Amino acid sequence: MSKDDLHLSVEGLKPRRGFLKSVALAGALVAGTSMLAATPAQAAQTWKIQSVWDAGTVGYTLFEEWCNEMEDKTNGELIFKPFPAKSVAADNNALFDAVRNGVIQGMNPFTLYWSGKIPASVFLSSYPAGPDQPHQWDTMFYSLGMLEKTREIYKKFGLFYVGPIQHDANIIHSKKPVNSLDDLKGMKVRLPGGMVAEVFQQFGVSTVSLPGSDIFPALEKGTIDAADYVGPAVNWELGFSQVTDYILFGPPGVMSVYQPVDLMDLTVNLRSWNRLDPKIQKIVEEEVRNYSQRHYLMIQKRNIEAMEKFKEAGDTVSRLSQEDLVRFRKAAIPVWYKWANKDEDARAIFDLQLKYMMNDTVGYITEEDIEGME
Repeated sequence: MSKDDLHLSVEGLKPRRGFLKSVALAGALVAGTSMLAATPAQAAQTWKIQSVWDAGTVGYTLFEEWCNEMEDKTNGELIFKPFPAKSVAADNNALFDAVRNGVIQGMNPFTLYWSGKIPASVFLSSYPAGPDQPHQWDTMFYSLGMLEKTREIYKKFGLFYVGPIQHDANIIHSKKPVNSLDDLKGMKVRLPGGMVAEVFQQFGVSTVSLPGSDIFPALEKGTIDAADYVGPAVNWELGFSQVTDYILFGPPGVMSVYQPVDLMDLTVNLRSWNRLDPKIQKIVEEEVRNYSQRHYLMIQKRNIEAMEKFKEAGDTVSRLSQEDLVRFRKAAIPVWYKWANKDEDARAIFDLQLKYMMNDTVGYITEEDIEGME
């Protein structure tokens, strides 16, 4: 074979070799693409998350809608499967333990529910005559270090506190009119336990602790004279107008003097949280903040609509005075300190809040108000 013939033979092989390389490369890319496409599905985690909202209420409907969006928000890597109150864990104590032990991965509770287990939690949602504006709580959590401190506390229980969820103020529905704190004397009222109950007891109230689902029958049977629960929107849906005639608010501009910013939250199992990719953790944190605003604003819209319905049904609104608020805060301050002294975590959260309330931008508390308190 001549050199020219050999050269032609070699040149003739080059396109074939190039073609084979191209085929091999394309095959590898296809395989790699398939592997990448399969990764989210293979890594997907499904979390069961139980809310304390009853099925059918506006609160649960909003929560369910938000949970169902999480799969798209995380590109299929995390799925939230929502459950209404009592559907997996039968009560609040069982719910706390179910998340802590990993039976379910998360919960959407009212933060105050854990005062018996985590004393600091009484200061992680509004308390009698404390900070009473939603933005004040967002400021403390996201600007003054309260979120980081809260996560340290929850970590001791095997939990991760993702973030607060703004809900609403709590109001009181009663069978007879209440126009002042003095009118509450001798009444039997359903109220949250802990700090709230202790302050009301100073005004002669007999307090009863009942889950939300038990309030209507208790009012209907007359075993209680009045009941605190959440705001107008949900309370209308629960039928409170059928068994009471009066609604008690705080002074103008203040729906409640005892729980004006009743925060909920998203809390999850710490081990489950740590298994998430950091980028997914960040998405969940951001989505909780987004949901907090969304939930709050929708509830406020429904509150306005519900109050029109209450009025049409014949319910009468009464308000405590500014003087009542001052009296209520004076009675509450010693109770604040009592709970702050339960453990070092409660004290740390309270110290942060007290400093904030004494700042001139808020001005709720003066040195005179806390003189002699330790």
